[in-house]
Amino acid sequence: MYKLISKSDHCHGKVLDFLSLPFETRQRGRFKATTITGKEVGVFLTRGEVLREGDYLQSECGHNFLVKAAPEELSQAKASDWLTFAKACYHLGNRHTPLQVGDMWLRFQPDHVLEQMVEMLGLTVTTVHGGFDPENGAYAQGLGGHHHGHGHAHDDDHQHQHSHEHSHA
Repeated sequence: MYKLISKSDHCHGKVLDFLSLPFETRQRGRFKATTITGKEVGVFLTRGEVLREGDYLQSECGHNFLVKAAPEELSQAKASDWLTFAKACYHLGNRHTPLQVGDMWLRFQPDHVLEQMVEMLGLTVTTVHGGFDPENGAYAQGLGGHHHGHGHAHDDDHQHQHSHEHSHA
């Protein structure tokens, strides 16, 4: 079994194999998986890191594995104008819904309540099958706008977001 211990957005050498993973799995820091050619891997990453389509994982022995977003069933909502599109983005974002944003379309994991909400806003909802690679969010690591040099610790990303919102309100 290969032990995958670090993540990068660029490759350090040749890619040995590919990991096709659904979004639910890519949100976890520790899990076992099988590559597309059948190699067993164990992923051991820092808690809170989300794997994205195109990320590279490196094993203890230096082998590289490329992450792919596995096809899954998704709800896709299309808007006919920018105001309707913006309102849907606002309302879904306000519910902390993982959201993939395209040109006048949004993809999210199937949820009949969210589907009804965006339909009431004027969007057309269909079911699609594809890789889900949602936006990281405002508090994702690596955006560069916020750092932890302000003297307090955070137990997890949700607590960080919650405490940050209230301390700057």
